[in-house]
Amino acid sequence: MEYLYSTANLYASVWRAEVVRDRSEFQAVVDELKLEQPIWEPSGDKVDLSEGDNEDESGGSGEDDDKLKGELYKVDTSKLQPAQPQDFEKDDDLNFHIDFLTAATNMRSWNYDIKASARHTVKVTAGRIIPALATTTAMVCGLVDIEFAKLVLGLQSQGSDKFLNSNINLAAGSGNFTTFAPDPPVPISTGLDAPQPVSFTSWDRIDLSYKLNELSVEQLVTYLEKSFGVTVNRIFLHGDTEDRALYNALDKKKLDWAISFDEEGKVSVSEGVYTHWPQIRMAVQMLGRLPPTSGQRAMFKTQVEKVKVSLEQTKESFMKRFQGNVSDAYLQVYRPAEEGEKQDYFDAVFKGRDYLTLGVDCQTKEKDDITLPCVKYTF
Repeated sequence: MEYLYSTANLYASVWRAEVVRDRSEFQAVVDELKLEQPIWEPSGDKVDLSEGDNEDESGGSGEDDDKLKGELYKVDTSKLQPAQPQDFEKDDDLNFHIDFLTAATNMRSWNYDIKASARHTVKVTAGRIIPALATTTAMVCGLVDIEFAKLVLGLQSQGSDKFLNSNINLAAGSGNFTTFAPDPPVPISTGLDAPQPVSFTSWDRIDLSYKLNELSVEQLVTYLEKSFGVTVNRIFLHGDTEDRALYNALDKKKLDWAISFDEEGKVSVSEGVYTHWPQIRMAVQMLGRLPPTSGQRAMFKTQVEKVKVSLEQTKESFMKRFQGNVSDAYLQVYRPAEEGEKQDYFDAVFKGRDYLTLGVDCQTKEKDDITLPCVKYTF
């Protein structure tokens, strides 16, 4: 009851509603609600109690995050009531602050079989937090803001020695304050030879800005290949580990694949077709063995013709994406197919952002792997 009393009145203060200070009146309001403690029953689901390695495998946390983000983006902020911020004050016994802290602290203590704390003990402990916030925390925030100010001033163009790491230890009582230059970023080898860039760091990127006339995927591939003397295998969303891509050279090879019938009914199939549609190999072999008068030829020919239609649709889909804008290809590949929170969140982010960060998988003509910085493509 103490938790309900303090929490409800805190919410009332924040949203400028009338508080109920009379305990008996508050008790009567709660009794009228006829609140009941729900009976907990085990769900029967198996819970993975392992730590660390398997934490991200289920994907539950990510789905919950996307759901919450989707709900937040749907909120019409113009209809929200302004909140009234509450400044913490431990010495005001009428603001419900210490009452709430005491109730919340003791509820947690009861959960974990910890000794409960008296109200005056909580009040003293809470009073010690403010000095800590006003000293170490304030100093650290100030130092971080100084480094951010350097970024705003563009000092990063003058080298990393303009930026500092800081160390403060107030517990020692010596007032020791140390600043030192951060370690230089680790160079990453590209595998290219001069005059091409031979290395880069995680701070580097390839900036491409085409706000007036956006590049097609084909033009982007051509630009990267001519600029760095490489063969582009894939272009994908930077950091994406799934087998998705705006451009895949393996898909481009399918443009050279063909399935055809001659006048005698013999079928000719490019070898690459079998890697993608292995089920037609037997049909092609049977068409080569069966005589033209065999009634079974129609069945095998139908199988080959279905694959031929699928191949033509694959070519058409690739060319549409290949010759279309980069941003359209990104939407086609990465936009969630199902309507819901994930799609709403994706659309909101895409609408408010005018750039994409792209990764490039490429190699030299000698088949040596090349590593390039991420591409910031502004459109």
